[in-house]
Parts: sequence; C-alpha cells; structure tokens
Amino acid sequence: MNTTLLKEINSRDWNQLFSTDLQTESTQALENGGIILFPQLAFTLLPNENKFLSPSCLDKHSKNISFNALTDVLQGAKCSAREHHELKAMMSRFMQSAQSLVHKIFPFYAAALQIGRTSFRPIEVAGRNTSWRKDDTRLHVDAFPATPNQGRRILRVFTNINPDGQDRFWRVGEPFLQVAKRFLPNIKRPMAGKSAFLKMFRLTKSYRTEYDHLMLSIHNQMKRDMDYQNNVAQEKIYFAPHTTWIVQTDHVSHAAMAGQHLLEQTFYLPVNAMLNPALSPLRILEKLCGRTLAAR
Repeated sequence: MNTTLLKEINSRDWNQLFSTDLQTESTQALENGGIILFPQLAFTLLPNENKFLSPSCLDKHSKNISFNALTDVLQGAKCSAREHHELKAMMSRFMQSAQSLVHKIFPFYAAALQIGRTSFRPIEVAGRNTSWRKDDTRLHVDAFPATPNQGRRILRVFTNINPDGQDRFWRVGEPFLQVAKRFLPNIKRPMAGKSAFLKMFRLTKSYRTEYDHLMLSIHNQMKRDMDYQNNVAQEKIYFAPHTTWIVQTDHVSHAAMAGQHLLEQTFYLPVNAMLNPALSPLRILEKLCGRTLAAR
C-alpha cells in the first residue's frame, strides 16, 4: 500500500507491548493527520459468530448495529434473544481489544481517553440509497448533529472482517487546515440562543458549541459540493480483510467507497491530552477565527 498517509506497524496481537519510540512516532503520525495501519492484525470471530456476516442481522431502519459499553445496550439488530446476546458479546470483545490496542500504542492518551460506541456494519457501502448528508461515499470530516463533542477528538479503530476477500475502499482528501480555509469563509456564526433551544428540546444530547456548529457546517458543505468531491486532491486506500487501522476522523477527510462487514470502535479525547493540541481541529479553527470556540 503506497501512500504517505500510512504508518504501518507489523503486529498480530491486540495486547502487544510497543517501544517508547514507536509509541511516540505513532502518536505524532496520528496527530499530523496520518493513519496507523496494522496490516496483520485481525479480529477473529468465534464459530457461533460467523452467522452475523450477513445483512439479515441488521434492522431495516438502521445502517449499522451499535453497542454502548457504558449502558450495555445493543441497538439496530434484528435477531433472536440468544443471537442478541451473542452479538453483544462479539462487539464487547472487539471493544475490549480496541481499547487494549489504543492504550498500548498511545499510552499518553490512556488516562484521558473516553470510550464511545462500538459499531458493526454488515451491509455493502457501495450503492446504498441515502441522503447526501448521510452519504459516506462523499469526502467529509466527522461531525454529529445530535451528539456534539465540544472540541474533543474523535479517534476510531476499524477492522475489516470481510470473509470473502473484499477490501474496504477509502478516498482520503486534503489536510484539515486546507479544508477549513476553503469552507470556513462561507459559514455564518450560529444564531443566538439556538444551541440552548436544541438542548432544551433534546434535539441534541449536549450543548452544541460554536466549534460543533462550524464542524457540522464544514461536514455538510464538503458533502454538498460535488465539484469539490470530484476535483480536490485525494488518495485511494484499500484496506484488506483482517486489517486494522486507527484514524482521527474529525481531522482526516475521508470517504468510504466500498466494502462490507466492518467493526469500528469510537473513542473521544480531550484536546489538552494530545501531545500537540495545536494540531487539533479545535485549535486550528480557533486560530483561523481569532476566538475561543469551545469551553476550555
């Protein structure tokens, strides 16, 4: 895989201990908008879990199955009570594996890292019928309308568990600073009182800061602009089956073009826990805007 975006680490063990030098290099690569790739790190399903490698386990109203480790709740699945228990166990095991890997390769983050949802995506990405806002085959940076992250970093661990040899195909676009400079001038400041209104009527799960407003606006403008989608500088990356990769999806412009059967674990990281907070989208946007965008 020939791309300057990738830092490859040859490991087959989710609990491997890494040298201090490799930990530092990997953290710096991640914070600079790179992708940490483990080309030999597979997540092995148990024999009773192979039956979940089918879209039939997904509720027709959901695009993925999600597990919240903090509440022990599984959502989006269509299966029997026994299968529900087995699927939750599989996703919980992946969450624990991903957490162990992140703590081992990024020990500087371990004390501050906050666990998010675990996702299982059993349907094919290519050809999915959806709105342009939800179309993940368009280049975007991650921002969530109902779940403001208030400046925290979004760190994700992905593993391709496709049993048929199918790659996960991504496009990766220009660096975040260039994205921000391109779209920020077209974004108006949020209407006074809107964030309080959204929270009061539970349209958002927490208070939407100006940072969240800007990130969501950038996300939407990127996806809506088809000239940008087609002509911006970008790279194609193919993640083979039994491959794991880590990326900060609020920083790296990406689009998932094709692939089926993926496990993903989300983590959140306060900006001040980074080795270099100046590289965060929050600090980049604050520098461009000349003001504080989220509570410190």
